[in-house]
Amino acid sequence: MSSFLQTIRHHVCKQNGFLMPAVVSVIVAAAILSTAVLTVILNNFFVVGNNMKSQQAFNIAEAGINYYLWHLSHNSADYKDGKTTPTTPDATLGYGPYVHNYIDDDAKTTGTYTLWIKPQGNGSTIVDIRSIGKVNGTNISRTVQAQIGASSFASYSLAADSALWFGSTESSSGPVHSNVGIRMDGASDSDITSANGTYVPSGSLGGDGSSHAGVWCSTSVTTPVNCNSRSKIDWRFPVTAVDFNQVGSSLCTMKKVAFASSSTTSALATQSNACSQVPTTRTTAYLPQRATSFSISSGYLVQLNTNGTYDLYNVNGENDRLTPYTSALTLTSVATNIAVPSSGVIYAEDNVWVRTNPTFHGRVSIAAGRLATSNNANIVVADDVLYSTKNGQDAIGLVAENDILVAPYAPPSTGNFTFEIDAAALAQSGSVTYPSVYRTDTNRCTRGWVGASQKFVYYGSVATRQSWTWTWQRGSSCADAVSDGSYYISGILNNATQYDNYLLYAPPPSYPITGGYNILSWREVLTKP
Repeated sequence: MSSFLQTIRHHVCKQNGFLMPAVVSVIVAAAILSTAVLTVILNNFFVVGNNMKSQQAFNIAEAGINYYLWHLSHNSADYKDGKTTPTTPDATLGYGPYVHNYIDDDAKTTGTYTLWIKPQGNGSTIVDIRSIGKVNGTNISRTVQAQIGASSFASYSLAADSALWFGSTESSSGPVHSNVGIRMDGASDSDITSANGTYVPSGSLGGDGSSHAGVWCSTSVTTPVNCNSRSKIDWRFPVTAVDFNQVGSSLCTMKKVAFASSSTTSALATQSNACSQVPTTRTTAYLPQRATSFSISSGYLVQLNTNGTYDLYNVNGENDRLTPYTSALTLTSVATNIAVPSSGVIYAEDNVWVRTNPTFHGRVSIAAGRLATSNNANIVVADDVLYSTKNGQDAIGLVAENDILVAPYAPPSTGNFTFEIDAAALAQSGSVTYPSVYRTDTNRCTRGWVGASQKFVYYGSVATRQSWTWTWQRGSSCADAVSDGSYYISGILNNATQYDNYLLYAPPPSYPITGGYNILSWREVLTKP
């Protein structure tokens, strides 16, 4: 019996010797598996937490972009976030860094965004904004970069606060808008829009006494574009009107910019009555009144040169029945090779005549206004006005308090030619037009050109408060108007208005804008400044 029990005890002990390692192995494996599962869970919590913080940093960075969009809409010239420093921007990032606390919906400060602001310059409204969002208590940050820009009156090939009529021999390239209505008998290649659904055009603008759609053409016009079969997909009406009232303060702003360009007038720029100031000192940016009395035949000739400078002449008289401008204008030289100011703005407290010699390379805006008097200044195109290049490097802005006129002596008097004007032209209260009668003899119709090889190309942009036309059509003989076989024509019958697409977000310096700022593009930046 005892030997039997010993045998059983030995067997059990032997079995236990095999069982214990197995049990220990199971326990160790379970411990390893539990540790792994716990590690995965903890890592997931860490990753999820980091992802949440990363998304929070991204949202904070976007908030910085939205803040500066709001800021520019209220102060379009401030690239320093309301600060005065730094004086010189970083070559890559611009002005900054400007740090703001980010306060969430629960009124808790949860992070910061750091802004870098870089204007493109040269008159462009585009600003590059870099915003770096960071969450408090972490090293996690995200960076967003956006381009913000505002459209200007140079966003249109032609914009008018009045009705428009393109005849069958006239064409447009680029967007055309009227706050009243448009008869479009000529060729077009972009949006043609009207603020009205219907209107009754006057007889001088192609009307027949009836109401017409906001954009229309005459069914009788079949060549060179057939009104009945042409595409009208880009004709839209009614659309939002263009607010020409915004131009009211633009000349004042340009005058302040001109004042600020010179140490002799810079103190005037910050005065509350800056725009009623009339200093007699001429600077590179400011041209004073020629006299306290006003005359439409007196002012300045600004000749823009290929080397980016300008020559200045006093205009002491005009006989617009003579040709060319050297005979039509009585001139006295004032100075030559004057550097265009760094602001790109030349402001004249008087009438301005303008031409290029032979082309202009650079970016400049010429403004004419007698803001301190009841008289309104004009700008007269006296000859060809041409860019040196058409790749966005060159821009000429013409902003007049009253009219912008193409002088009757500006095109060649005879022969075959292509007369061209490259400019963004804006008439604050008047018209952009070839005149129907001479200024020196309002009883005589101006000269006309009707030859197929006598062409006028307007390249740039036009905005006018009142009328626009390069051609006047008359039913009977009228002084210097020329017959085309059906009518007597003043102006150049064959003309084309072509849009300079580079003006869309890179208008001439200080050119008036039409609305607020918008985000044009944005991207996440994977590197830090």
